[in-house]
Amino acid sequence: MSTPAQKMVAEQLVPHGVTDERVLYVMSEMPREEFLPPKLRRHAYEDRALGIDCGQTISQPLVVALMTQAVAPKPDEIALEVGAGSGYQAAVLSRLCRKVITLEREPALAEHASETLGRLGFTNVEVAVADGSLGWVALAPFDIILVAAAARVVPPALIEQLAEGGRMVIPVAVSPDEPQDLRLYEKHDGVVRYRSLFPVLFVPLRAG
Repeated sequence: MSTPAQKMVAEQLVPHGVTDERVLYVMSEMPREEFLPPKLRRHAYEDRALGIDCGQTISQPLVVALMTQAVAPKPDEIALEVGAGSGYQAAVLSRLCRKVITLEREPALAEHASETLGRLGFTNVEVAVADGSLGWVALAPFDIILVAAAARVVPPALIEQLAEGGRMVIPVAVSPDEPQDLRLYEKHDGVVRYRSLFPVLFVPLRAG
């Protein structure tokens, strides 16, 4: 008998391009409902984003999986997430790399994400209240940067804080009338290049 998380993996992730076995395993074991308010828990494994507090969202499972797969986390790497939200994406990353710093500008969300992650035993995730567009200089550079909010322009601080060989996935709002362009940036020999992955819809990245 498969669990709701395993069913989600089989029906939503595998048929839509998620091939990384580590990502599939982690998401099949992750209790997504624990990251949601009680009234939303019955919708935890549905194929859609869900609203949480402070006007933010928990991303659609497929988007979480594809973004995680795109940055290809390795066990010894350090990841920066911009936009902690519920803490779910940070939890997924934490099972695939050594340490995760996740930034959240809304103190109430940060506190709740930190409490959830602590309660569930995620000891390698640090939640900080901060302006995500400035990154986190104290632990830079990062092998992985995952941005869960759409930027009009990629913040220069995040480019600077990407390690050599590092990968960053970020939604870019190309124009107000179109879906955002999810991009994968990679740094090789000091040069950063990107390629477009697919259209997405995220809340805007707000500086300050």
